[in-house]
Order: sequence, then C-alpha cells, then structure tokens
Amino acid sequence: MQSPLLNYMNVRIAGVGLYLPSKIETAAQVATMITHDEHWIISKTGVKERRVSEVDVDIMGAAAGKEAIGDGLPPDLIINASGVPKQTIPDTSVFFQREMGYEGIQSFSVHGTCLSFIIALNTAAAFIQCNSANRVLIISSDRGTRGRNFDEPESAALLGDGAASVLVEASDGVSQLHHWNMKTWPSGANLTEVRGGGTNKHPQDPDTTAADNLFTMDGPKVYKMAMTRVYKLMEDTFKAVEFEKNNVDWIIPHQASLKAVQAYYQYGGFNKNKVISIVEKTGNCVAASLPMAFVSAVKEEKIKRGDLIYLIGTGAGFSAASALLTY
Repeated sequence: MQSPLLNYMNVRIAGVGLYLPSKIETAAQVATMITHDEHWIISKTGVKERRVSEVDVDIMGAAAGKEAIGDGLPPDLIINASGVPKQTIPDTSVFFQREMGYEGIQSFSVHGTCLSFIIALNTAAAFIQCNSANRVLIISSDRGTRGRNFDEPESAALLGDGAASVLVEASDGVSQLHHWNMKTWPSGANLTEVRGGGTNKHPQDPDTTAADNLFTMDGPKVYKMAMTRVYKLMEDTFKAVEFEKNNVDWIIPHQASLKAVQAYYQYGGFNKNKVISIVEKTGNCVAASLPMAFVSAVKEEKIKRGDLIYLIGTGAGFSAASALLTY
C-alpha cells in the first residue's frame, strides 16, 4: 500500500552493519563516578549497562560501514549521520572513507543531533530519486561517554558508545519510504547542549570552561516538551498516509532513556511488543542509538522484508522527526 503523496521515495535498505564496543560498563561502575547508587541510576534512566569504546568514531563507523556493504561494490555517497564529530574540520565522513580504504567518493555530514540518521535516510532517498547517487552508505557513530558531565548524574548515567550503518539503494519493488516529517522548536534550544567547541564558547575565550565542552541536559523539561509534540507528529503522519498505527510491524524510537522508549506504548498507542528497545544494554548512544536499535532487530531476524517500520525520535533543538518505511 502506497501513500498517494510520497510514493516517489522508492528506496530500500539493502545492507546493515553494527559495531558494539567490547568493553561493558555497568550501572554499578557508573555509580562510583557520581553521587547516586546503581538502583537510582536504573530507576531514573533504565540503563543497566552501556558499551565504552577504546577506539574513535571513525574506526567504529568504518567497521559498521564495511559490514553494511559486505562483498558489494563501494558506495557512491557516504553520509555521516552522527551526533558529535571526530573533529571540527574536516568532516567526519572523510575519516570514515579513509578508514574504509576508499578515495574519491562524495562524502558529507547530515547533522541533526539524535535525529541525524532519520534525516540522512530522507537525504539518501532524495539523492537516489534524482539520480545523483545509486548506493548511499549512511554511518552513525558516537562516543557519548566522551562527553559525560559527572556533575549531572542523570545525563552521565545515560550515555554509551556504538555505531550502526545502512546501505540505501533504489527499491526492488517491495521496499519504500512512505513518509517523512520533521519539526523544530528553537524555544527548546537550551535544554540540551554542548556549549563549547564553536564560536559561542571558543577554546580561546577566557571565560570558556572545561564543563562547556561536556553534555548538559534538562531531562524533565525535554521529556515534558517531547510528550505533546511527538504525539502530534505521530498523528500527522498517520493522517497523511493510507496506513493505520496497527499496520506498523515495528516502531523503532531513539533510545533516549527507558522512560522515553516506554512512552510510545504507554501513551503513543502502539503495542508494547512492537517497540524495539535496546537502551537497557547500550544506553543512549546519541545519533547512533536509533540505527543501532534498527540494525540489531534486523540481525536478530525480528525485522523481515516487507515489514512496515516506523522510525521516530527527538533531538536537541528541540526537534522531532519520523520516517515510515517498508523494509
């Protein structure tokens, strides 16, 4: 079944890849770094453990990208869809390409913090649709643990590391991107921040502190802002397409926290058994969280060809976005 408005997005996810660092850090270990015990951490965040990478984002991302490509031809476009760059310049996609051993492939970043993957998927579809690319490799790779602010226990207890990748090609007749939507409300711009690293809090400014380079978030205010806006985004999606919520086989949210993931079945009207959740084992891996959940479900053979998938999440900004697709 096709949306009459957006049936031009005839693309498919042809390959997937995942990188999970081997080092596991438990809630009990994080408790020694903050002023709360592991029971507080689990009750507040739902994160029992997360992975901590001992290699940088380019190595993690390249490993996931190579798995997504497999034995196939190289991509003709690489999109970095991560939350935090390897460095300010050059673009992180350049380092992915170098680590994968390629030269001459067009590469750039799509940056929408935790929504970067959803935005990149729409960007890849547009490139394929207008014949500017045939094989688009999207890589999301984040080391959330590098930016933890241990003076903010709740956010510090959330973050983890990991990478995921998908290869996007023209549709085989089954797969399709049916609908994509995004909204941004700058009134929430200061609720989730890393203030340093740019012109606002430049490293050479005398009033820039080490804490300005760390992640900061007002979790309760973000959650409150998300509730009504995400619900409206979902309602708008299913008004615009010929699908109903109960047609969705799997909903894959950004793994912001266990409470945030649970909200999709507690308040969003989706069946609990259809919501993919990995946050208890991986934490919030920033932009990599959502594709990690998706790829994990594909590799576990939960998601199968022809399944209707709903990707949805929120990001700093404050922004919300979703994509409805047939896998």
